[in-house]
Amino acid sequence: MHTYIFYPLWIIASTPKKKQNEELYLETDELPTIDVLLAAYNEEKVLEEKINTMLNTTYPIGKLNIYIGSDASTDRTNEIIRSFVEKNSNVHLVEFPGRTGKSGIINKLAENATADLFVLTDANVMFFPDTFFKLVQHFKNPKVAQVAANIVKVAPKTEGIAKQEINYIQFENKIKYAESLRWKSVMGAEGGCYAIRKEWFAPVPKNFYMDDFYITMNVIEKGGYALFEPEAICHEDVPTSGDEEFKRKVRISIGNFQNLNRYKGLLLNGGIGFAFISHKVLRWHTPFFLIFCFILSFILSFYNNLFFFFFAMELLLLLSPAFDAIFSSKKNPSGLFRYAAHFVKMNTALLKGFFVWAWGVESNIWTPTKRSV
Repeated sequence: MHTYIFYPLWIIASTPKKKQNEELYLETDELPTIDVLLAAYNEEKVLEEKINTMLNTTYPIGKLNIYIGSDASTDRTNEIIRSFVEKNSNVHLVEFPGRTGKSGIINKLAENATADLFVLTDANVMFFPDTFFKLVQHFKNPKVAQVAANIVKVAPKTEGIAKQEINYIQFENKIKYAESLRWKSVMGAEGGCYAIRKEWFAPVPKNFYMDDFYITMNVIEKGGYALFEPEAICHEDVPTSGDEEFKRKVRISIGNFQNLNRYKGLLLNGGIGFAFISHKVLRWHTPFFLIFCFILSFILSFYNNLFFFFFAMELLLLLSPAFDAIFSSKKNPSGLFRYAAHFVKMNTALLKGFFVWAWGVESNIWTPTKRSV
């Protein structure tokens, strides 16, 4: 209740809407050079559009360099990048001969990049013309180490889990903005798009998932500002397949527990620690709370009717994926069951990710989620 209801409502309602940063770049001639770092593996469906959205920018094109690391792609990814390299001197292809993993590619690109500011992004995240400017304008303030973009989820059709995932991310972004206003620290910049100073970039350890969260928490640990900019808008396609989203959530869960083990010291860091526990840590442990409450309410239901009611409600929640499948197969709108089923499936993914992490992670090489385009 605290992590999903009380904390979000409190942080959003109680945080005054104020300017989170008074020092902004306003003139284009003052803007710094930026290097875009992008890891790609078999992204032929979206990569051409992605690069075009970055090049069609209001940011001074002479101050923009794009470095794309291809992780031994086997489709037309390299061919597409080369076509841009031939026409644009600021687009660069870095080919990796064997599967390396996203964090390994980003680490290598960052090591070779020369600009004072990096923008890290994913192949399926499409920029608006002013996205770069809205991100970078905050860095006139030397206290600002990182700025997260407002990634808006879109789907060609609201079938499958698309609607539920879109609503969830919209709510998440409101929480992150409120945290940014209150503590100058967002609990995890989404890896689809964020900017960071070169000196604040932390190389991600081998076999680590959730490189974006690792880098953000490193900034917070060292006392830098990690802001959320709602006007730095990008679009990202959201998977409609529940199976695809489940796999993605398992990877996220693995990274969650890796990062909790690394940054557990922040749990005692005042307001930051409160936000970390409330927004992230309790949510990551929700599967265990659900299991514990289910068992306990079952035992107590023999002694008290109130606990029998709790047990019945929890049983209904756990059976919601089955009800959702039945209603969906009859082509009837499943309504509330779809949200409940999504909640249960994502917590199941969290639980699986925990056991994968506990067993030991041997590789973070990934296969991108199937694009809905």
